[in-house]
Amino acid sequence: MTEGKLKGTFTGPTKTLRIAGILFDMDGTIVNSTEAITKHWHKIGKELGVDPSVILQTSHGRRSIETMALYDKSKANWEYVSHVEGLIPTQYGADAVEIPGARSLLASLEHVNAPWAIVTSGTRPLVTGWLDVMRLSHPKHLVVAEDVSAGKPAPECYRLGRYRLGGSTDMERGDVLVIEDSPAGVVAGKAAGCQVIGLVTTHSIEQLRDSGADWIVQDLQSIVLVGLDSDGSIQIEVRNALEL
Repeated sequence: MTEGKLKGTFTGPTKTLRIAGILFDMDGTIVNSTEAITKHWHKIGKELGVDPSVILQTSHGRRSIETMALYDKSKANWEYVSHVEGLIPTQYGADAVEIPGARSLLASLEHVNAPWAIVTSGTRPLVTGWLDVMRLSHPKHLVVAEDVSAGKPAPECYRLGRYRLGGSTDMERGDVLVIEDSPAGVVAGKAAGCQVIGLVTTHSIEQLRDSGADWIVQDLQSIVLVGLDSDGSIQIEVRNALEL
C-alpha cells in the first residue's frame, strides 16, 4: 500500500453490488509489474540517452507511445512499441507478481461466464504476454493502447470496453464497474460514467479519493463473486472497504 497523508481503516461493512459487467485495468490491478517495467525503462533510457528516473516519473498509466514521443518521435509508432513491450514478460517475467486475489476473482468470473474485460494502457503483446507468463485467465474482450486515440485519463478506453461487453448494444453506464489502481484510470472510469473501485496498490488513499473512486480497497481479495443472476447480472461483494 502506498503511503499518503490521508489515513483510514479497511474495515467497512460488506456491500453487495449488482452490475452488468466488470472492466479491469491491468498493471497494478491484476499484475504488479513495477520492477519489470522499471528495468524496461532503464534499458530504453540507456538506448535513448535519457535518465530513466525522468521517464519513470510520468510513465505509469500512460501509453508507451505517448512516453516515447517525449524523447524520440521516431520510435513513437505501434510497430516499435508493440515489439519492445512484447519482450517485457519474457525478459522480466520473474520480476512480476499477481495482485492478491486476482487469480481467484478472474477464475470465478470465467467459471460462470460473467462479462468482464481488461482495459489497459499497455499494448496487446504486453497484456497477453503477462497473462500467459502468470497463467491467469484471459478475457474474451480486451481494450489495449492501440485501440484508442487517447490514453487515460481520457474516457475513450472505458467507453469502448463498456461497448464491447454489451455486444451490439451499449451497456448502461452506471451498471458497469471499473477496477483501477491509478488516479488517471479512476478519472477515466468516472468520466465514462462507470462506478469505480480503487486499489491501494500503487497510489495513496488520498490520490484515489481525490480522483473520484466510489470505493477504495487494499487489493482484489476484497472483491468476491457471489454469482450470476438469471438476467446475466453479476453479483459481487465488496469487503473491508476504506472507512475514513
